[in-house]
Amino acid sequence: MTLRRPSPSPRKRKGPDLGTVLWIGLLVLAGMALAGCAVEADTPAREVKRPTIVSLNPCSDAVLAEVAAPGQLLAVSHYSHDRASASMDVDLARRFPATSGSVEEVAALDPDVVVAGSFLAPATRQALDDLGIRVVTMTMPADIATSEAQVRALADLAGNPQAGMAMIGRIESAMAQSAAPAGHAPVPALVWESGGIVAGDGTLIADLLKHAGFANGAAARGLSQADFLPLERVLAQPPRVIFAVGNPQSQEDRMLRHPALSALDGTVRRPLDSSLLWCGGPTIPRALERLSGVQRGLAKRASTRSARAESATEPPPLTLSLSQGVGATGQQR
Repeated sequence: MTLRRPSPSPRKRKGPDLGTVLWIGLLVLAGMALAGCAVEADTPAREVKRPTIVSLNPCSDAVLAEVAAPGQLLAVSHYSHDRASASMDVDLARRFPATSGSVEEVAALDPDVVVAGSFLAPATRQALDDLGIRVVTMTMPADIATSEAQVRALADLAGNPQAGMAMIGRIESAMAQSAAPAGHAPVPALVWESGGIVAGDGTLIADLLKHAGFANGAAARGLSQADFLPLERVLAQPPRVIFAVGNPQSQEDRMLRHPALSALDGTVRRPLDSSLLWCGGPTIPRALERLSGVQRGLAKRASTRSARAESATEPPPLTLSLSQGVGATGQQR
């Protein structure tokens, strides 16, 4: 019988004491906190997501085309691809796809937000809501201040407020350059559109006229926005300036080009592009440049007329030929 030594019982490992456990735990928590801070600090730079947008309104088209980031504006309205209805540079607008505004077209683009005018059909809005697409509507601006507020809101929506402030800065600069001088008497002016339609007060163009030193001739006649003004009334009470708005190829523009208007003494006609009337934002500097240019032309014309009038009232100089003499009475012989 062989005797074996009993194998020694395994030694029990002594675990770390409570202090060591707590110290290791604190180190792990501190490391996790530092890593979390680093991730949090990097997140805005890596994960900033601006909403994708489809614009169904020509006025919002013009603003968003300048304040949205590349790839953010998925489509503009079909109006902005047509020179007859665009309020922005058509070449710029054609860099973006166009949509007619149907729910099917918008859904295919899958935007986060749709910006539309206040006349968006209720059924279209409901369908977009059902698809989970946010809808933002904007009214037609009635004055410069409202337009600036819309620029700010659209730039904020796009996540690029700095671009909105830059656009507002351009508007403010144009206002400073086009403001009528102190003491300037407003010049009566009529904005006369195709078919004899006038622009009334409470519109952006009326505010622009006032800023540039004009008085809205439609309001002075008691007319409101889109009222009809016939040729006979214009001839009977002509304004100082007629801003003719329309398409020279349109039959509706016959009144704007009537020969009787050319016979009016003291009235000038100047064309005004229809794209400058209703949309604000980047349109405002262009509109003010046009209005102030006409105002400067009027001042130059008045100065020329005044100089001619003064020249006509001066007596002609007395000239004598060598063969003429003067008698004792001072009369020529």
